[in-house]
Amino acid sequence: MPRIGIIAFVLLLLAAVGWQWHADEADAREHTLTALDPESVTHVAVSLKGLPDQRFERRDGRWVNLDTATTDEGRVEELASLAATPVAEWKSASDFDPAKIGLAPPIATLTIDGTRIDFGEMTALGKQRYARVGQRIAFVPAQALPRAPRTQALPTTMKPTR
Repeated sequence: MPRIGIIAFVLLLLAAVGWQWHADEADAREHTLTALDPESVTHVAVSLKGLPDQRFERRDGRWVNLDTATTDEGRVEELASLAATPVAEWKSASDFDPAKIGLAPPIATLTIDGTRIDFGEMTALGKQRYARVGQRIAFVPAQALPRAPRTQALPTTMKPTR
């Protein structure tokens, strides 16, 4: 009889741990910009003011730029990782005037596997930025913004002139 009690206790303990893990995962997803796993993302599109739009697709584990022949895979991984950006607080989009927080038009728009994220201005009181996902506004870290593609480096040596 004592063995059955110990086995029942261990099973109960395992069930409690599993339930807590599931609850923690759900809570963590609520505090990120999207529920997407950056490792499983297959499509990324980015639009930055003043630059041409870019679209990327993961093929055989590698990122391919659908618009040009070259791809900065590190940058695309960075863009995909923005899906898991931590959120300090969520508010309803109806609480804000999009023009006043830099979302009309947005500074940058990132679409990750069909989920659109608009990035706006910095908040008035801190090191945070406005980001819109659907009908909600997130307060995210200021550095959470798609970066521009690298440009070709300028020459580092002077060419002789005649």
